[in-house]
Amino acid sequence: MTETNLSRRGFLTLGTVAAATAAVGIAGCAPSADGGNEASLPEAGASGANDGPSFMQAPEPIDPSSITETHDYDVVVIGAGTAGVPAAISAHKNGASVCVVQKELTPISQGNTAAGIKLEGSDEAAIQHLITRTLGENQYRSKRALLDLWAHRSGEAIEYMAEYSQGMENAPTLSKNDRYPDGYLPVEYPGTDLKVLTFSMRCGVKPICWQDGITTLAQAAEANGIDFFYETPGVQLVQDDSGAVTGVICQAKNGDYVQFNAAKGVVVATGDYQNDEEMVAYYLPDMANFDKKQMNKTGDGHKMILWAGGQMERVGHTKMVHDFDSGPMFNEPFMAVKLSGERFCDEYIDMSLINNFLIEDEKPGYYCQIFDANYMRDVENWGGKPTDPEALAMYMPEEDIAERTGVRPDLIATFKADTLDELATKLGITDTSAFKAAVERYNELCAKGADDDFGKDPKYLKPVAQAPFYGIQKHVRLSAIVSGVNVDEELRALREDGSPIEGLYVAGNTAGQFYSGVDYPLSIAGLSIGRAITFGYVAGENAALR
Repeated sequence: MTETNLSRRGFLTLGTVAAATAAVGIAGCAPSADGGNEASLPEAGASGANDGPSFMQAPEPIDPSSITETHDYDVVVIGAGTAGVPAAISAHKNGASVCVVQKELTPISQGNTAAGIKLEGSDEAAIQHLITRTLGENQYRSKRALLDLWAHRSGEAIEYMAEYSQGMENAPTLSKNDRYPDGYLPVEYPGTDLKVLTFSMRCGVKPICWQDGITTLAQAAEANGIDFFYETPGVQLVQDDSGAVTGVICQAKNGDYVQFNAAKGVVVATGDYQNDEEMVAYYLPDMANFDKKQMNKTGDGHKMILWAGGQMERVGHTKMVHDFDSGPMFNEPFMAVKLSGERFCDEYIDMSLINNFLIEDEKPGYYCQIFDANYMRDVENWGGKPTDPEALAMYMPEEDIAERTGVRPDLIATFKADTLDELATKLGITDTSAFKAAVERYNELCAKGADDDFGKDPKYLKPVAQAPFYGIQKHVRLSAIVSGVNVDEELRALREDGSPIEGLYVAGNTAGQFYSGVDYPLSIAGLSIGRAITFGYVAGENAALR
């Protein structure tokens, strides 16, 4: 392996990458510095070759003379995130020499919980029932084999990650509670005594999140001999005459190109594309005006795979749009209003879907949940678990609390007021008269026991009449796009004709066909992170054993 003088600290800005790309060009296939791999672009008419939007256009190959260094590994992972770090750990576990190239200064992740299945003690019929249920939540457009892959490998993958960094600060651990002291939540197969044992893993309570967990895993990986190259974004894949991927060309902080050769395989795990406006407009036009929760997620891996002949999944892409931070009880069917003060839906709807009512708003993504002093009794009558006033105060920025636990203080937005006028002001409602009229109308429907406006189940019609009044200003943003390129059961990228691109594996939100519905389902808490860890783990294993 050639010695490197690449910096491991700092940040390569988007402007620098864009300028270098415009000056030199980025190619999906290019020769290595020693001429061992012939350059070959996708044929005209191939996926993303010479038609469609600009991100599909395969640029000219990088001039081999501009490649200043080469490094040789068995497996190269592009992206130090939720899928990329487990991919590197898994490949290394299976005997491969491994490096990770990362665009950012540090590892990057998001979210809080990883979900998996404990196979021991689970019944196969129950597992298949859970897969079918999840398939239905995705409008039956997902590739079942990928859901099956998560179901049967997630327990192994997630538990291995927990063991890998055990004893380190913010190491992920199995979540436990009073009802399930072992951490396993059974999901029953209806009409039988069969069950599947699901579990979740976290690295702490908010504000600790998976950013902390993936950083811990990356530190453990580096200590165990995996090389990390930060500030070194991948800009093109290298392919041989057969089309197999044999490496990646990256760009160093100083602008030089560096080639990383992969004797066994490349794993692309670069996250989603929410910060590329053209890609969002093309695949998710309903999200074009929503605020984005992440930064610098520009679809780099998707583009490189398209240029190498890969294919994006041909369905409307799946968006993850929610807000767990402004207040608790996010899925309770309290009265809901827009910032204009108007009620707009039957509130018995999953919070992951409510964004669909807000797309045409001038300020899309904002709405408010409204409830009164009787909320605890109401939630209990619904069969829910109310947040008591002391815990609710943690979400109230106006409360004088010395230490807020379990929340993100910069995102909380729960308020209490003695009058509706005061509550409207605190929530930022623009038309107080309209808001008060909406509450009056809602209370009339509650008294009547029938929702003439939206048909809400009468069970969930509870008046907003007893002071103090409460409101949570929700701000749902695009958290992630969980669609990407087509892959097979081995997580190899697929061409338009369905054949695999040898040596090219994809994991995390760069890979597609796992969700495929309109919105990310919330029925399995932590499925996104659980899928990313599992598929990274499996992709790294497959690459190492190729």
